[in-house]
Amino acid sequence: MPANKRRRIKSLSAAIRDDRKTSIVAKPDTLELTSWSDLPAELLELILSQLTLRENIRFSAVCKSWQSIAVSVRLVNQPPWIMYFPKFGDLYEFYDPLSRKTYSIELPELSGSRVCYTKGGWLLLYRPRSHRLFFFNPFSRELIKLPRFEITCQIVAFSCDPKSPSCVVFTVKHVSPTVVAISTCYPGATEWTTANYQNRLPFVSSIWNKLVFSDGQFYCLSLTGWLGVFDPKELTWNVLVVPPPRCPENFFTKNWWKGKFLAEHNGDILVIYTCCSDYPIIFKLDQTNMVWEEVKTLDGITLFASFLSSHSRTDLPGIMRNSVYFSKVRFYGKRCISFSLKDCRYYPRKQFHDWGEQDPFESIWIDPPHDLSIFM
Repeated sequence: MPANKRRRIKSLSAAIRDDRKTSIVAKPDTLELTSWSDLPAELLELILSQLTLRENIRFSAVCKSWQSIAVSVRLVNQPPWIMYFPKFGDLYEFYDPLSRKTYSIELPELSGSRVCYTKGGWLLLYRPRSHRLFFFNPFSRELIKLPRFEITCQIVAFSCDPKSPSCVVFTVKHVSPTVVAISTCYPGATEWTTANYQNRLPFVSSIWNKLVFSDGQFYCLSLTGWLGVFDPKELTWNVLVVPPPRCPENFFTKNWWKGKFLAEHNGDILVIYTCCSDYPIIFKLDQTNMVWEEVKTLDGITLFASFLSSHSRTDLPGIMRNSVYFSKVRFYGKRCISFSLKDCRYYPRKQFHDWGEQDPFESIWIDPPHDLSIFM
């Protein structure tokens, strides 16, 4: 190798080593250029979320700080995606809030149907013309029919994977202030079972109710904030003697019920109230003292709120933890609206959203596929 080339390589190596150890200051009035290891963790996590496993491993070899961040991102769960339901046509879009990418797929099987609920990558849908409820997995294209049953609103939920023998489908209907009609079914059944139940407290069941399944029971949050509980094994219904969560008066503006969400995490029942002019308020049910407690932190949990069903996740990248993600995307599909409890602010900034202006049935969170080749 020529002597001048060897000298250039040595000079370049020395410059790289110096850059890792020290900061380079151009002028007192200019911005300092720090070493690579000093880059913000949030920026590194965003970069790493776009890399493959092999690229992640190479990334971790740069320095110790990069290694710890690369490993933490490498072990994370996947967040759910937003699925959009078109007003016309059979082209459905899916948005990944982590990579900020949008995928699309033709699903003619869903023609004429309305979405009711999601869980484990499965959709529960209803065809009003045929009064037919059915399960559909948009990624495997599997379809499971249920017996015909007329529902007045899309407030229906199911307990687990419809291919499981323990799967139960549940819906509740208002009969009077003191009576509700509860209907249940399961995949493979030939008919629905319906029974009337008395309410100890006034419970108004409507299209604005929220449903979630937790620890073997269905929880139903009424329009006015009362919580009903149905046990599908014991066939019991009970309206809990727990006063509704208390919110500031400005939360009860026009269409306020559209900005209310119900979720669960490891047996904890969580309610999210939003307002177009204020930050969200999150309540957790204290099941020992039977009171709603306002929470200021989610302890690393991430909630994904949508009108028909909401989800929770742990072990997501640091930038997504302790936050609530909403099924609304801004900036031409580039940023999902979220609220960070740690930073006490919306991302993007000043993105207060008036849920009263949004069609609550246009999108829903769904677990993503393991194989992205179906979008090729």
